[in-house]
Amino acid sequence: MLFLSNFKSTVLLWFLVLATCGNETKEVATTDQPFSQPTTEEAEKEIIVAANRTDVYLPLLKGKKIAVVANQTSVIFKSDGHTHVVDSLLSLDIDIQHVFAPEHGFRGDYDAGEHVNNSTDKKTGLELISLHGKNRKPTQEQLEGLDLVLFDIQDVGVRFYTYIATMQLVMEACAEKGIPVMVLDRPNPNGHYVDGPTMEAAHTSFLGMTKIPLVYGMTIGEYANMINDELWLDGGKKVDLTVIPLENWKHESFYSLPIRPSPNLPNDTSITLYPSLGMFEGTNVNAGRGTEFQFQRYGASFLDANAYDFTYTPKPNFGSKYPKEEGKLCYGKDLSATERMSEVTMDYIIDAYTNSIDKSKFFLTSGFTKHAGNDRLQKQIEAGAGNAEIKATWQADIDTFKKIREKYLLY
Repeated sequence: MLFLSNFKSTVLLWFLVLATCGNETKEVATTDQPFSQPTTEEAEKEIIVAANRTDVYLPLLKGKKIAVVANQTSVIFKSDGHTHVVDSLLSLDIDIQHVFAPEHGFRGDYDAGEHVNNSTDKKTGLELISLHGKNRKPTQEQLEGLDLVLFDIQDVGVRFYTYIATMQLVMEACAEKGIPVMVLDRPNPNGHYVDGPTMEAAHTSFLGMTKIPLVYGMTIGEYANMINDELWLDGGKKVDLTVIPLENWKHESFYSLPIRPSPNLPNDTSITLYPSLGMFEGTNVNAGRGTEFQFQRYGASFLDANAYDFTYTPKPNFGSKYPKEEGKLCYGKDLSATERMSEVTMDYIIDAYTNSIDKSKFFLTSGFTKHAGNDRLQKQIEAGAGNAEIKATWQADIDTFKKIREKYLLY
């Protein structure tokens, strides 16, 4: 089934091109294993992403000057592969003025957080305007002369994954300019549950701009509607928004992304673990960057060697020029055999902190607070709170959010 591809061709290609960087003390699973195969009933209905529904949205683009917010995931699927939505629209005589590119760039080959410069796309000759360089929000000058902005990027449903922040800033800029926005919806591989700490207003940043839980259980189109109708855009503005829905997908559906959404989320396992292991980004612990098992392991040289039987050594590779603990033997855990998760767990962070030889160097407090959305979580871990105790403090906010979320669910 085309839309339940599990990255095999992509991962194999990058595995052959890029040198592996781990020194494991035991054999681990390959990175391209799916969680499970779809049931017969699911397999009979092919998931159709909104980009494929050209009959629905092309009439709304004809005769308009548009910009497209896109990256390597913005594709139209075909029986023999896929075509980038920008290439498809140009072939259909849609007047694309330029492309806005998010974090990781238009081709998805920049490191996390890396500055992306404006450039020109070699294939199409279109100007590529970075929204992760000089500015993260389109300027009014960059929107001049446009009739519409089209947004089509695959998300993974985690608050600190920055594509939703880019979308919100695009919506804000367009609301200020009076330009409509169209969002082509795609499945959320973590769309089957809601969990994690809720962002507090005092700690909002590009890693979390609205009061939502860490895993919010919505597609990017559903979330766009929520941002707009809850008046979360700056100044309480609303943008003229159209969401083109996908077909044959439900929130409980399993969806394996055919294209890795960013350099360090190479497969299903990394995506299901990302909400929990992504919290290590606010610490000095390595979460697999600099290996071929990104977000499928964690470790550090300053963890107690006696507590673990798994080691690896991070080295620079695609998507991680300067990984944490580069060149150091890291003691930790291999999670590459993890099945599909339906919760955020603090067990991994608690385990690493408990076994940290020097706890004073564990947290990067500012970064951890931005990822957590509050300054309470670090204090809870430092005080010895367990996973269940910590999660209990999230529940009231999660329940409140779910009531709001219910209004915007399309699937």
